[in-house]
Amino acid sequence: MSDRVDVLVVGAGLSGIDAAYRLQTECPGRSYLILEGRDTIGGTWDLFRYPGVRSDSDMFTLGYPFRPWRNVNAIAPGETILDYIRDTAAQFGIVERIRFGRRVVSASWSTPAATWTVRTAGGEEYTCSFLYLCTGYYRYSGGYDADFPGRADFTGPIVHPQRWPADLDHTGKRIVVIGSGATAVTLVPALAETAAEVTMLQRSPTWMLNLPGGDPHEGRRLSPVAARLARTRNVLGATLLYQASRRWPERVGGFLRSRVARELPAEVPADPHFTPGYGPWDQRLCIVPDGDLFTALRSGKASVVTGAIDTFTDKGVRLTDGTELPADIIVTATGLAMVTLGEIAVDVDGEPFDSGTSGVYKGMMFSGVPNLAWCVGYINASWTLRADLTSRYVCRLLNYMRRHDIDSTTPAPPPGTDFTDEPAMGLSSGYVRRAAGVLPRQGGRRPWRMSSNYLTDMPAMLLGRIDDGHVRFARTAR
Repeated sequence: MSDRVDVLVVGAGLSGIDAAYRLQTECPGRSYLILEGRDTIGGTWDLFRYPGVRSDSDMFTLGYPFRPWRNVNAIAPGETILDYIRDTAAQFGIVERIRFGRRVVSASWSTPAATWTVRTAGGEEYTCSFLYLCTGYYRYSGGYDADFPGRADFTGPIVHPQRWPADLDHTGKRIVVIGSGATAVTLVPALAETAAEVTMLQRSPTWMLNLPGGDPHEGRRLSPVAARLARTRNVLGATLLYQASRRWPERVGGFLRSRVARELPAEVPADPHFTPGYGPWDQRLCIVPDGDLFTALRSGKASVVTGAIDTFTDKGVRLTDGTELPADIIVTATGLAMVTLGEIAVDVDGEPFDSGTSGVYKGMMFSGVPNLAWCVGYINASWTLRADLTSRYVCRLLNYMRRHDIDSTTPAPPPGTDFTDEPAMGLSSGYVRRAAGVLPRQGGRRPWRMSSNYLTDMPAMLLGRIDDGHVRFARTAR
């Protein structure tokens, strides 16, 4: 026997809780369940436990629009975000709809039955009419760990931030953090508070922007109106910065470089340490709240080195120019391992689905796959902005199907639709390049091209036609 619901949501993280709220408020006649592979709510924000973990987007836009973030601190610690997600699930009665410890491993679509059959690692089986994957886009079992030469020679701990040991004592230790992205920028000042010495070893620099982390009156709460105004302001600001970066990369790059240069001590030049070899927003822009990284550099508690790694040694890291970086602990903040569909084996009528050869429709569905959506947030703005739009569109689609007695909706590109070799996420970041073979393809124009603009996506997703000529509707013979 299997449990049957109208909509099965996979994942109880930031996106899954948003999806549940939208389903129960905008599709009140639909039954749903959430299957969560872990034993608790929170997803990313429960998984990551490294020192200083915090949001890399402002919380006014990362928070839920139906429950505005009212804390004055726009950049929040991970535990505060986790509490916010869990409180939201409790407030709206979502917790009762979650089944924990159910890691989904496969999903099979039957056209005659217009049904998905979903199986868990524990052997349980669930069926549903619509499958909504809120699994994010990275592998939960482990991040990307580069195969550095000499790893076995190093005598101390080598730690990836995604698997941070709870008992790791870094007090008074010399630490080398390999990386220059948001995780490394978070770790370095946090570790520098108690470590003897922290070196941020970057093989290539990242564009950074120093922004206030929040109001100095810690603990003060904003009114609901003020919180919504802050959200609107930050949406507009982030959109303008991104669009300017794409149109005038040299000007924006010069602006960002000059801001960082003013924060650096004399012995740390902006070039080469903070002058990337790519344009702003070719990779994700790294926010430095309250300039804490630069404060650590000025204090002498942290340093930055830019260079190529030759090998790990028994005592640290040696670079190709011969520089030796002594370390008691090495942290490999080398990024995520990106996956699609939560590594769930998907098939349609027994035919395995290959995401790498599929076209992506509205940034959420796949050509040839009925009644399935994958929730993916923005790469150039807060994740939740797009995740919430996707959930609201799913609800619009479900309501449309019910009104018109439709059993299945399958994205189907019309003849002449051109697809490129460009993956669904338009960044040059290492984790995107490594996953190019599994990410769905983009078309040359909407709805087969993912937009990175919330201001244009919002009317398209909330008001655009469901029957736009790019989907195939079907009724199952009854």
